[in-house]
Amino acid sequence: MPLVKPEPEVNEDTRVLGYDPLLSPRFIQSEIPSSAASVETVRSGRKQAIEIIEQRDDRLLVVCGPCSIHDPDDPPSRLRISRKLYADLTGMGMPIASEMLDTISPQYLADLISLGAIGARTTESQLHRELASGLSFPIGYKNGTDGNLGIAIDAIGAAAHPHHFLGVTKEGLAAITKTSGNEHGFVILRGGNKGTNYDRDSIKSAREALRSRNQREILMVDCSHGNSQKNHRNQPIVAKCVADQLREGEDAIIGVMIESNIHEGNQKVPPEGPSGLRKGVSITDACISWETTVDVLEDLADAVRARRALKAKTNGYLPTYRQQDQKKSILVKKKMMSSRQQPDRHTGTDRQTINRNKNKIKIKNQKSEIPRPKQNNNNKKGRENI
Repeated sequence: MPLVKPEPEVNEDTRVLGYDPLLSPRFIQSEIPSSAASVETVRSGRKQAIEIIEQRDDRLLVVCGPCSIHDPDDPPSRLRISRKLYADLTGMGMPIASEMLDTISPQYLADLISLGAIGARTTESQLHRELASGLSFPIGYKNGTDGNLGIAIDAIGAAAHPHHFLGVTKEGLAAITKTSGNEHGFVILRGGNKGTNYDRDSIKSAREALRSRNQREILMVDCSHGNSQKNHRNQPIVAKCVADQLREGEDAIIGVMIESNIHEGNQKVPPEGPSGLRKGVSITDACISWETTVDVLEDLADAVRARRALKAKTNGYLPTYRQQDQKKSILVKKKMMSSRQQPDRHTGTDRQTINRNKNKIKIKNQKSEIPRPKQNNNNKKGRENI
């Protein structure tokens, strides 16, 4: 049977206008390397995030910053600018949290990220769940745009298992990526088309849903998007409700997400293009101003302290890192005790008491400050009273 040649107009790229090749992740990383300070910031940020997720640290994970940044139209330049920004911020000691949009860009940026998130429109995507299973940092999954929490809980379970998916190597070659699974996933409540989900009843329902699926009862509250009903001025109201719940002892809330910029609101791209944009004003989702952000963060910090005090009062709770600080403090105090206040290692009696009674004691061994206990010949008593 003769082969049928395709018509000239039948082509696999009928709707593709062209390709813009990218430099390899390895090249960009070598061009903009991470400093020793950056490496330490990322390592510390990931460690602290994991401790909070595992509830060994009672502090709050706060993801705070602009919805987007101004960037040029040239995609390769975007990668350079993004990496330079991440490198500069981590070099200053600021850990980075970022949304994972695709399976390619993480190869360029992930070594500088301490916390990730999967958006409401991609949480249900199998490819994004597979990507999350291979990320080297904790990842949050937002509920669906309709408020569906089930897809986020499903994503946590799916990403915790090993996967295989199409990706790229550091050299930029297409490859099958094999992952081991990411067990540090959590839900992000961002509200939805049907309403908000940051109130007490919503938190309670989310905990019950997580418990029924044998997942950690932990969650982050997104103060923007559906929870703010797309009005940036509602973000402080959401944060205030979260703070009130923390003061009441709610321990499922491990973090918040706040869309913040230098100035409040947002802006459209003007007719003259990006050159006409106002600096410090979002070009996507509206944000709260820096001054408002400071007030919100101070209230949340006060709420965390109140929650900590409440737990300490009710059941003597102290987070692990606080327990370690307390142990160090006790050790220092012990070292500062005078030798007269320290108990004798043989008798358990403090030396001050022994000195008071030394006239009643016959010291047989003049080289010892404290008499050694006599051992019974029959080994029945173990020690004799001195």
